[in-house]
Amino acid sequence: MNALEFPILSLMTYLPLVGIVVLALLPKESKNGIRWTALAFTVADLLVSLWIPAYFDSTTAEMQFVEKVSWIPSIGVTYFFGLDGITLWLVMLTTSLSVITVVCSWESVSMRLKEYYAFMLMLETGMLGVFFSMDFFLFYIFWEVMLVPMYFLIGIWGSDRRLYSAIKFFLYTLFGGVIMLLGILAVYFYHGAETGTYTFDIFELMKVSYPSTPVVTLLGIPLSFQDLVWLAFFLGFAIKVPMFPFHTWLPDAHTDAPTAGSVILAGVLLKMGTYGFIRFNLPMLPEATQHFVPMIMTLSIIAIIYGALVCMVQTDMKRLIAYSSVSHMGFVMLGMFALNFQGVQGAIIQMINHGLSTGALFLIVGLIYDRRHTRQISEFGGLSKQMPVYSTLFAIIMFSSMGLPGLNGFIGEFLILVGAFKVNYVYAAFAVTGIVLGAAYMLWLFQRTMFGALENPKNANLPDLSARELTTLVPIVIMCFWIGLYPSPFLSRTEASVNYVLARVHKTVTTTEPYLSESTSPAAGQVEVAPEPGHEGSVLPVKGSAASHVEGSR
Repeated sequence: MNALEFPILSLMTYLPLVGIVVLALLPKESKNGIRWTALAFTVADLLVSLWIPAYFDSTTAEMQFVEKVSWIPSIGVTYFFGLDGITLWLVMLTTSLSVITVVCSWESVSMRLKEYYAFMLMLETGMLGVFFSMDFFLFYIFWEVMLVPMYFLIGIWGSDRRLYSAIKFFLYTLFGGVIMLLGILAVYFYHGAETGTYTFDIFELMKVSYPSTPVVTLLGIPLSFQDLVWLAFFLGFAIKVPMFPFHTWLPDAHTDAPTAGSVILAGVLLKMGTYGFIRFNLPMLPEATQHFVPMIMTLSIIAIIYGALVCMVQTDMKRLIAYSSVSHMGFVMLGMFALNFQGVQGAIIQMINHGLSTGALFLIVGLIYDRRHTRQISEFGGLSKQMPVYSTLFAIIMFSSMGLPGLNGFIGEFLILVGAFKVNYVYAAFAVTGIVLGAAYMLWLFQRTMFGALENPKNANLPDLSARELTTLVPIVIMCFWIGLYPSPFLSRTEASVNYVLARVHKTVTTTEPYLSESTSPAAGQVEVAPEPGHEGSVLPVKGSAASHVEGSR
């Protein structure tokens, strides 16, 4: 289904590459020309992306804006782009943060501008390609493409131990990606052997039920073919999330990346891992998913509490926020593997919330670093007197990250806790501990830097935020209030896709599946979803008001 009847997804994906070509033609001495060109192409991409939610049909689980043509027929590769409720807001987050990162780099980056903005544009193409790709071959290409620009952004424009951090980021992610590739090849060849058709089309591969009977014993645990494939995907996605104990690359990468790199890394790249779980592991490998629920829930709880405790002993503001991502992404995984409507929907909206609040926190740190060239908490104190606008926006973003009611973080955390409580109240109890610790380290950070006496003479003449700097933070603050006060437009557009994923996980698909049409434009179908407490049986596509259906499901 493509309501616009033109390839808008491809236009969005490759428009930044056109920007790279234009940048290449500009003289390197024309620094303002380079900046404005990069900004023009990211803004153009954002404007194009606004057509997506405007024409998005929230009453169906179908893939929308589909582009599908044969690409390499000899091995079953198709150029297959599509979008549904799972990816809608992730795409909008990507195009929005891409504009903000160009603006925030306006004065902080002055070396090799042409190369810097070229890598930023290449990164945007890679991120959008990952979210749009519905062919495993295409997905893997974009997944690996993202590594290159981020490696150079950290390695060239980073700080202190930038080369170490860049190499560590690259090797960790590359290793996970290669293991994931083995899982992709496993399902590719199994599907071919079963059906006689070799294809990388994700939804064709979902038509096959992969064996769930044990074939090997590892560390005393019997594992099936489905379990082994699930673990291959798990490693690739868990490193990217990053889940405990695969998180060790993250603090270094965040600490040494330039501000824009940290914003994109926290705002979008970490979501590639959680997106992979909900797109592939849950619907494609349902028995294995349920098999590994206890493991994921345990690791998520550890991440929530461990990340928060480590935050409380950090002396570097950026490193503190980096560890907070470990804790917050633990919440996302907890909700997702609750495998119920509230938990999964909470996980999806919390991906967006984390991208907004944590991305903004890295902007906050970057703004003060540009003025003082230090991120040490001990160097500050009493900044609210000198920079009242800065401290006000900092406070709002801090409360957003803490999950204060009225701001975006509360909505995601509340749904996740409801979902976790329905599975086991112990999970919810431990998760609440993480929220309390999260409030403690954020309030501690704010108190140490913004309140008290302005004793350090180096802070006495710091200027407050400029108009350009306000343009990077104010839009995020507006979105935090919008989602916090009126989340229905965001939740309603994910509902049908969440129900579809859960129907596959719980094996309650009873009629034609909307994703699995043979045609380029998938045919509409219905999926009957088993009723669960708090979300009584519904049939997809959702009829009537999706927003009211969400409200009634709580």
